[in-house]
Amino acid sequence: MKIIILGAGQVGGTLAENLVGENNDITIVDKDPERLRELQDKYDLRVVQGFASHPRTLREAGAQDADMLVSVTNSDETNMIACQIAFSLFNTPNRVARIRSPEYLKEKDSLFQSDAVPVDHLIAPEELVTGYIERLIEYPGALQVVSFAEDKVGLVAVKAYYGGPLVGNALSALREHMPHIDTRVAAIFRQGKPIRPQGTTIIEADDEVFFVAASNHIRSVMSELQRLEKPYKRLMIVGGGNIGAGLARRLEQAYSVKLIERNPERAESLSEMLENTIVFCGDASDQELLSEEHIEQIDVFIAVTNDDEANIMSAMLAKRMGAKKVMVLIQRGAYVDLVQGGVIDIAISPQQATISALLTHVRKADIVNVSSLRHGAAEAIEAIAHGDSSTSKVVGRSIGEIKLPPGTTIGAIVRGNEVLIAHDRTMIEQDDHVVMFLVDKKYIPDVERLFQPSPFFL
Repeated sequence: MKIIILGAGQVGGTLAENLVGENNDITIVDKDPERLRELQDKYDLRVVQGFASHPRTLREAGAQDADMLVSVTNSDETNMIACQIAFSLFNTPNRVARIRSPEYLKEKDSLFQSDAVPVDHLIAPEELVTGYIERLIEYPGALQVVSFAEDKVGLVAVKAYYGGPLVGNALSALREHMPHIDTRVAAIFRQGKPIRPQGTTIIEADDEVFFVAASNHIRSVMSELQRLEKPYKRLMIVGGGNIGAGLARRLEQAYSVKLIERNPERAESLSEMLENTIVFCGDASDQELLSEEHIEQIDVFIAVTNDDEANIMSAMLAKRMGAKKVMVLIQRGAYVDLVQGGVIDIAISPQQATISALLTHVRKADIVNVSSLRHGAAEAIEAIAHGDSSTSKVVGRSIGEIKLPPGTTIGAIVRGNEVLIAHDRTMIEQDDHVVMFLVDKKYIPDVERLFQPSPFFL
């Protein structure tokens, strides 16, 4: 697949890294020659220096015979114009743009159409991160929650704690504990290394366990792996930007929400915009302010400013002063692994959320949902099975018969409105949505080939 990526920032660079190893022909465009040289030295790709939306730059990048244009510069306007020019001048078939401004997103249904601004797929990082945090709050104790098949199935990561009913027991005991609930453990990571889950695998404390279950059974399964945390009630959000404001708006009806914003004018406009959120103007690393606002009663402290260091420091202070759980937004990938699991309970990477959404549109075969897990090391995929037993390697076969790539687990199948947790004897039928977990994403091309029906397959 020939793909042009406009913008060599963190998202563009990470996307290139993900796609280069999958036999794609990648060209990356940016104004910064040093950044381009760095990426060219690191990966096998073409680079073009220039302004992303200029026709000459797009021509040089090969827009006339590209399969896809992905515009992820820091400017919404540049991304939109680049898609328009790729459509009007070069007839590039697939156009993806990152759009961050709520003003554009409010009008997205009218704006982003082929007879207006021709963007095929819209990626809105702030909306993605807001939804991600909302799911973590909905399922107390989860490290990551990913939904598939229109929210019918959930893939959840939890840490197994001392005292959890399953710790010290084999996975096969899960069915004895919950005879009426079907679930599948897709992967276990122990001290950062993947373990293939089998019936005889003993769960140890501190294991990171990924399981698949119908969405309405997630809480029951979580309670088997750890002491179920009480539902959260009191939240404190730090940062009143697009993410902080969007999060407060989504959560203020169901939770008691306080928001701290440093800028007085922004704080004032937020207090008018939000209905039930208490807005404070101040510094979240001010001990006096946190003490006055009873930080020890806060269930979750969520720092989402655009300053990584400020987020980390204010969250560490809040935790020391008694906040039960802290989540931080971290832009720099290197920081994420550094802080999560210590004082910081959950580190959230907007880059990984954006990359997951982008990969959904870039993958071959009929892959409708992709989620990057464990900070990019693993991946969960939802693919649709097409063809029949003579043209497909999966349709008409039981899961036990399918030769899956190493470290790949089929977790669930969604057939219409029915959720089937995968077992060896489960048959795959045409149009089934198949949810898979890959411990090592280098096998993604193998999974794509598995789900691409071939008229010559015998």
